[in-house]
Amino acid sequence: MKYLSSYKNPEIKLLRLLSKKSKERKKHFLFVIEGLRELKRALDGNYTINSIFIEEGYEIEFANITKKLSESDQYLVSKNVFEQISFRSGSEKIMAIAQSKEHYLDLFNPKKNDLILVIEAPEKPGNIGALLRTAAAAEFDGVIIANPKTDFYNPNCIRSSLGCLFLLPTAIASTEEVVKYLIKKEFFIATAAIQEDAIPYNKFNYKTPCALVMGAESSGLGAKWFEASNQHLIIPMSKYVDSLNLSVSAGILMYEAKAKIIEQQKH
Repeated sequence: MKYLSSYKNPEIKLLRLLSKKSKERKKHFLFVIEGLRELKRALDGNYTINSIFIEEGYEIEFANITKKLSESDQYLVSKNVFEQISFRSGSEKIMAIAQSKEHYLDLFNPKKNDLILVIEAPEKPGNIGALLRTAAAAEFDGVIIANPKTDFYNPNCIRSSLGCLFLLPTAIASTEEVVKYLIKKEFFIATAAIQEDAIPYNKFNYKTPCALVMGAESSGLGAKWFEASNQHLIIPMSKYVDSLNLSVSAGILMYEAKAKIIEQQKH
């Protein structure tokens, strides 16, 4: 295990660059993972780990992880340097560089009973991560991100998902491509939108395969989704409140849809 004690080391320079720059992550097809839980979930999701960085003094604690990599791909980092490269103030003691995956729609293979989440134009990495975490918790079958405004492998996305983004089949494409794909695959498209014909989310019998579509907090859903929608859904709320946080809204709808579909399958 090579010992690193300088910021000028090439491996440290690359790790810092990948942590901060989306352009570099896309250029090298690499990204950074911080935290043992996140790293384990990346391995469970069959991600390829190129290198691991451990703060000195914690080698034994991560022995089960490091034994899966060759000695040449492991680095022991001085405490001072590790605290500077960590975006969690060094609390996790382990970081890694991993290879990104392709997220083309062609690689997304839904089944006839699938229930998926579609997120339109998400802007905040933390929101994307939270949505993926909830989708994984609700045992959704996959996620499609339409017209993304941020990098899927942003460290904040990984952190807020607690690594759950590594466990879900995820596709990324333009809005037009996603709409065409869902129609071609005969998905029932249920959109969260305040429209005249919208019905309360808990009064609707969800049909599969079903795509539950959520828009960004700032812009909602556009005309293409209104045209493609099979049913608009709303969440009834107090007259004193006009909106909910995107992650909260999505969580409510996802768990309701999952519960309704499970109930239908029992009969």
